[in-house]
Amino acid sequence: MFSREESKRIRQEFWTEFGKQSPKKWILYHTKIKEINLKFHFDTKKASLGIAIDTDDEILKPYYFEKFESLKLLMKEEISGDLIFDYNHETESGKIIAYIFLFKEKVSIHNKKTWSDIFSFFNENMLKFEAFFLEYKDFIEA
Repeated sequence: MFSREESKRIRQEFWTEFGKQSPKKWILYHTKIKEINLKFHFDTKKASLGIAIDTDDEILKPYYFEKFESLKLLMKEEISGDLIFDYNHETESGKIIAYIFLFKEKVSIHNKKTWSDIFSFFNENMLKFEAFFLEYKDFIEA
C-alpha cells in the first residue's frame, strides 16, 4: 500500500514522464466545444482514454451522445472495434458523464513496469481519437 502522499507523487511522476515522451501536444480540453473533451485516465486498476461528454444539460448530453452514436460504425473502423459507448459512466470522483472510450485492465499507475505499455496505449489511441474528432467536428457541432 502507498500513503496518500506517495500515491500523489507517483501519479505526478507518471503524468510528467508521459508528457515528456508524448509525440505531440494533445487537444484534450481545447476542442472548442465546451461539453466535449478528450480524456486520459490511469488509476491503480485500469487505464482508459476517449471522448467525454461532460455536462448536466438535459438537452446537450443526449444530443452529443446521439451524434457520436450515429458515427459508431466509422469510429469502430477508424479507432477500434473495442470502443465502449457508456452514456452513464461514473468517474473516479463520482460524477456521471457520457464516455466513449477504450481501456486496458490489469495495469496500475503505482507499478512502473506497466508505464511503457500505457504510454504506447495512450499515444497510439489518442492519435486516432483526435484525428476522428477533428475529421467530424463540424458534424458533431452542427
